[in-house]
Amino acid sequence: MIDYKLVLSARRTLALEITDNLEVLVRAPMKLGKDKIDDFVVSHYDWIEKHMEKARIRQEKYPEPDDAEIRELIIKAKQYLPVRTVHFAELMGLKPRHVKITSAQKRLGSCSGKNGICFSWRLMRYPEAAIDYVIVHELAHIEHKNHGKLFYNRIEEILPDFRERRAALR
Repeated sequence: MIDYKLVLSARRTLALEITDNLEVLVRAPMKLGKDKIDDFVVSHYDWIEKHMEKARIRQEKYPEPDDAEIRELIIKAKQYLPVRTVHFAELMGLKPRHVKITSAQKRLGSCSGKNGICFSWRLMRYPEAAIDYVIVHELAHIEHKNHGKLFYNRIEEILPDFRERRAALR
């Protein structure tokens, strides 16, 4: 049996997550029995192994920075990301409402329904080409609120090699 951390809440579905500490986290409805949760974990063994390996590789490639490195990355993010976002926004003919730098751990970037764009300072740990992909990706959400064909066509207009750039994030 795989060891896992259990979080019970007022949800209807089961969900698996591999944490940054390489732990298996299971989110489950409060009234679901332990045996059903165990069955769910066992039935997703292959998924857990695959994502655990990806997390290990990511952790080796991008270890958690110390406090001094974090401060440095935040400064870099505040200097680089807004300027680069304006550059691509002008190229795309778009106007984001604002650009904010956050400490998000899972999302490197996001675009709100009101067209505000947020980037995690953690994005600065990636190559410049990958950073530019995330910027263009979030800007494309101003026009296309989903990940459909038109959305990716828009990204490809600006970054024809976006697939290679995106691969650097994985």
